[in-house]
Amino acid sequence: MVYRHGDRSPIVAYPTDPNTEKDWPQGFGQLTQIGMKQHYALGQYLQNRYHGFLNASYDRYEIYVRSTNIDRTLMSAESNLAGLYPPQGQQIFHPGLKWQPIPVHTVPVGQDKILLFPLKNCSRYTKLVEETENTDEYKKTLMENKDFLDMLSKATGVPREQLSLEYAWSIYDTLFCEQLHHKTMPAWVTPSVMEHLRMLKEFHLQAIFGMYKQEEKSQLQGGLLVKQILQNIEQSLKVTPTLSPKLIMYSAHDTTIVALQMALNIYSQAPPYASCHMVELYKEDNGTFTVEMYYKNESSSAPYPLALPACSQSCPLDRFIEIVKGVIPDDWDKECGHTSNHFKIDLLLGLAGSFCLLVLIFLAVWQYCCNWSQHEGYQKVSSGIEGGKKMALM
Repeated sequence: MVYRHGDRSPIVAYPTDPNTEKDWPQGFGQLTQIGMKQHYALGQYLQNRYHGFLNASYDRYEIYVRSTNIDRTLMSAESNLAGLYPPQGQQIFHPGLKWQPIPVHTVPVGQDKILLFPLKNCSRYTKLVEETENTDEYKKTLMENKDFLDMLSKATGVPREQLSLEYAWSIYDTLFCEQLHHKTMPAWVTPSVMEHLRMLKEFHLQAIFGMYKQEEKSQLQGGLLVKQILQNIEQSLKVTPTLSPKLIMYSAHDTTIVALQMALNIYSQAPPYASCHMVELYKEDNGTFTVEMYYKNESSSAPYPLALPACSQSCPLDRFIEIVKGVIPDDWDKECGHTSNHFKIDLLLGLAGSFCLLVLIFLAVWQYCCNWSQHEGYQKVSSGIEGGKKMALM
C-alpha cells in the first residue's frame, strides 16, 4: 500500500503572508497532531481490514515499511503502526504505554527513485514538461488565467514573472493549511479564490504527470513505483510464504499517489491527507492469481474499488502485467538521457585514476632515486674514511 502523510503545516509562506513559521508548533512542513490522529485511525482501520490475514501482534517477518526521508512521512508511518500494532503481552515493555517501536526504513532523498516524485534529475522528463508547457492547451489555460494570476501576484507579493502554476499551487497549499488550522486569513482569500487555486493545482498535476505524452512521462516517474510493486509481487510468488512480507507499506506524498495513479491511468483528483492506495494479491481456488486495487481517500468511508481501464476489478495477474508494461522503464538512466553524462563521468574518473597512478609512480621513482643517491654518497664517504684510516695506519 502507498499512502500520503497526514495533516501538516505549510511548506513555506508567501511574501505577504501574515503568518510565519513561528506560528506553527514545529515549524514548516511538519506533521500536526491532526495528522498523527489521521494515521493512527488509518492503522486501526488496516488492523480490522486484514484481521485474520496479518498477525494480531507485530511480527517482523510479516511487514516491511519504507518512507521517504522526510519528517512528516516518517512520523506518519510511526503513527500508522501505532494503530496497526498496539503491543500485546510480552511486547509491552513499559506499563501503561500502548506503543512499541517498529522499524521504518528509508533512503536519502537524493537516492529515492520510487517514492519522491516528480524526479527532476531526468533530462528527458524535463524536456517533456517543457513541451507540455508549449502545447495549445497549456498556453490557453495560462491566457485564460492571466488576470487571476496578476491579482494573485499583487496580493501575495510574488513577482509576476516568478508566479508559475507550481508557485500558485504552493500558495494554495499554504492557504489551505492556514484555513484548516484557523489562522489569520487576508480579506482577498475568498471561497471562489480558493476554488480557482484548487483547479489550477489540478491542472498543474495533469501537466507534470499527464496531459501530454502521459505514458512516456509515467515511464520516467510513477512507472518506477509500478515496477517496484510488480517486483514485490513476483518475489512473494518465488519464496516460501513465511519468508515474504504479507504487507509492504510505503509512506509518501500526494505526488507519489498521483504519479502511481497516472501511470496506472486511473487518476481522478489530488489525494487528501492520509489517503491510501492498496494493491492486493489474491490466490484463486484454481491456483491462479488476481490483483485487486482499492483507494481510501476519506477517513470515515470505506475504500472504493479501482480497476485498470482494460481489465476487471479483480484482474488476472498476467493481464495486469500486460496492461502496465508500457509504463515500466527498462533502463531509467538511459531513458532519461543520462548515458552521455555517465560516459563523461566514467572518462573523468578514468583520467583521474590514471593521473593518480602516474603521480604515485613518479613519487616511487623519486623516492628510489633519493635513496640510491644517499646510499652512493654514504659509500663514497665510507670509502674515504676507510682510505684515510689506511693512510693513517701506514
